[in-house]
Amino acid sequence: MKCKYTIETLIGELTVLENDGRITDLHFGKVSILGMVEKKTELIAEVEKQINEYYQGSREEFDIPLRIEGTPFQKKVWEALREIPKGETRTYEDIAMAVGSPKASRAVGMANNRNRIPVIIPCHRVIGKNGKLVGFAGGLDVKEKLLEMEKKSR
Repeated sequence: MKCKYTIETLIGELTVLENDGRITDLHFGKVSILGMVEKKTELIAEVEKQINEYYQGSREEFDIPLRIEGTPFQKKVWEALREIPKGETRTYEDIAMAVGSPKASRAVGMANNRNRIPVIIPCHRVIGKNGKLVGFAGGLDVKEKLLEMEKKSR
């Protein structure tokens, strides 16, 4: 069954989508999606709990079943994002090198942009080569807040 529910977290409202016992998407704010049952399932409640624990500092990693859909390259990038330690950042170039494609910084940026499960797959930890915060679905203010909260909760 496809369910969605907007949860309250320390980082604001997040709409979580679940399909057959796996999280498929996470959106900033309240989002309307046709054809989905509005229901706070046990898994969605667990996402809410784990995100809040994570940003309070009582959890170091997420343990949530995900359904990650993308190209093989995108999946490699998303896996590399999950390897960035909490409270740290990497550049697009760093990630390109980590996935074995040193000249693919732009493709890494596009993979980041296509990440459907931000926060859990931490695309907010990727910054520009000059050290500036760039592009983020939740907005740069949210990206900055996430990074600050991670540093404090380490």
